[in-house]
Amino acid sequence: MHYRRLTPSMSLLLVFEAAARHESYTRAAEELALSQSAVSRQIQTLESQLGITLFRRQGRSVKLTELGRRYAAELGAALGRIRAATLQAMSHQEGGGALRLATLPTYGSKWLLPRLHDFYRSHPGVTVHIHSRIGPIDFNAEEIDAAITVGTDDWADLRAHCLHNEFLVAIASPEALACKPATPEWIASQTLLTVASNQKGWAQWFSHYGLDHRQMKIGPSFELTSHLVQAVRAGMGVGLVPRALIDEEERRGQVLEVGAPIVSERSYYLVYPERNETLPALAAFRSWLLAQPQ
Repeated sequence: MHYRRLTPSMSLLLVFEAAARHESYTRAAEELALSQSAVSRQIQTLESQLGITLFRRQGRSVKLTELGRRYAAELGAALGRIRAATLQAMSHQEGGGALRLATLPTYGSKWLLPRLHDFYRSHPGVTVHIHSRIGPIDFNAEEIDAAITVGTDDWADLRAHCLHNEFLVAIASPEALACKPATPEWIASQTLLTVASNQKGWAQWFSHYGLDHRQMKIGPSFELTSHLVQAVRAGMGVGLVPRALIDEEERRGQVLEVGAPIVSERSYYLVYPERNETLPALAAFRSWLLAQPQ
């Protein structure tokens, strides 16, 4: 088979990748600053060159065929490697360049950012661009080099470095604890606030202290830990939060701990695709991050 047929032009591939990611010619056209008709023509050219059907029209929309979906997955990974290689080449000095880092919002503001000045002191040639993310990162679809996230030791297809354990502590407002015993048994009688990403936390806490799970009164759930802490301060209930994220509020006396922290089933990790492992900026940041005290 002719190699040219197996190597479509980059312009065709970029158009297909955008159209496949959105499953929309219109949104692909907006992203690439092209007309919708230009996107359609380039998809038709690619289909003709490959001899396969990548999209099927359904009314006014388009849907990937099964072949198109598999091709898009492979192509997304390949384009990710090309972008990583380009970024690495652009990092003209050892340890230099830019790192696009995703991190949990509250973890980023409470733990990472207060320490980042130390990283810049020893690596002045590196720029870390911080992106807040809560859910899983699609490294093929997003322009993200690495992420700091929380989870268990299950990171398929990713390099993962455990940074430190997550210690969970129950917190209440000083007003709620006025003239009340600050005991786990008291917590069991309160409205329990949760973070959406850790719905099992209170069950683990109750088991640790030997409390009856049937006593749990689960209240509102929050996407961000910082919002849960604000709700605790406002007297909406008691919260279960990572111990490392409430240092400031504790110093100011805005929240109080109830019971000792427990070791969570989760830990914090630095994760990234294997193709990014040798990026100079990531290598520098990884070495610094792993050297931080837990």
